[in-house]
Amino acid sequence: MAGTTTTRTSRDVSSDRLPAGVYLLGFSLFAMGTAEFLLAGVLPAVAADLDVTLSSAGFLITAFALGVVVGGPPFAVLSLRWPRRTALVATQGLFAAAIVAGLLGGYEVLLLTRMVSGIAYAGFFAVASVTAISLVTPDRNARASGVVVSGLSVAMVAGGPAGTLLSHFTEWRGGFWAVVALTAAGIAGCLLGLPAADRPSEPSAACEPATTPSVAREPATTPSVAREPATTPSVARELAAMRRPLLWGIYAITILTTAAYMISFNYLAAMLADITAVPEVWVPAILALFGVGAFVGLSIGGRVADRRPHLALLAGAAAIVVLSVVLAVVMRQVWAVVPTVFLIGVAAFVLNPALYGRVFAIAADAPTLAGATTVSAFQLGISITPVVAAVSLTRGASLTSVCLIGAGLAVAAVPFILLDRARLRQGR
Repeated sequence: MAGTTTTRTSRDVSSDRLPAGVYLLGFSLFAMGTAEFLLAGVLPAVAADLDVTLSSAGFLITAFALGVVVGGPPFAVLSLRWPRRTALVATQGLFAAAIVAGLLGGYEVLLLTRMVSGIAYAGFFAVASVTAISLVTPDRNARASGVVVSGLSVAMVAGGPAGTLLSHFTEWRGGFWAVVALTAAGIAGCLLGLPAADRPSEPSAACEPATTPSVAREPATTPSVAREPATTPSVARELAAMRRPLLWGIYAITILTTAAYMISFNYLAAMLADITAVPEVWVPAILALFGVGAFVGLSIGGRVADRRPHLALLAGAAAIVVLSVVLAVVMRQVWAVVPTVFLIGVAAFVLNPALYGRVFAIAADAPTLAGATTVSAFQLGISITPVVAAVSLTRGASLTSVCLIGAGLAVAAVPFILLDRARLRQGR
């Protein structure tokens, strides 16, 4: 009896640690995400080398975003019956091949391959999120998703700036060759660190624990080991899951909150230069603080969101509202801007694990397409920020008006959060 108790205690202690495979997925997403953040840093060099205008070079960023938004969900459906490890390796391989082809071709080839790499990136992101939650018990879904997404914050903090620096010494292509090498390392990690026998099936809603507040259905038991999928993939079931109104409410929250913090981040460098008058050499360091805050926010949000997802969502949205207004007010004072940028990063990424946790709870029986659409929603939120900002800036408003727009977008997300919480309580 004593031996049994000891064994159970040891298992409970060790169960708090996430499997190594979750961190491997985070590393792979870091490698691929670096390509997204790197291009903005070398855009003038790309335009000069390919003999195109800066605005034409900017379409390379749009092409990647378009690939993520439009191509991710169909790719997720097409790869539905593949073993997950196969899908992960295939998407990384396609991503790396597209990067290489773009580096060896001209502008038109690069434009096309950027879209292809966006599709592959979205496909990997969706499958990685589903794979991560299949490796852990259901009460740690949001935490595992947070670790995977943290790969993006590391790409923002380290990958993009480091790639940009490397490109300055090796011409702009050097940073992208490094991305190819990192992606190859990610492929090797997935082959060695993920189970080969992971069949292409999805978690069943019946496997969700009764103690997990982020699910709307009441199951019978709480498993003490990583969840075994109970159903085979079905395109019909995936499409049926997409008709659930709760899911589209989460997508609305995702788009609004992502746009809310990214609109300030996208124009932060310009505000620091024109309003705060920060020396140019310090601008990248302040931008990196946002990424450091994002990493902290993911750590906090991943632990809170599994049990209290709406607390994380409301706290994150409210903090974005307050901090965006503060940023607009104190933009001339560098001593106030620096901590505010860090805190906005924290607030922004507290939201992400909760958003993924809710999506995988609502679509527990068909998470692949729902997960891919979540990635598209994030990218759509980023993509609409220039359009929204242009409404204000083209009418002569100051740069800090984008911060106030961000606050308004976060406010608009709050009713959707409250509605989701109310519907969840009704469902129970």
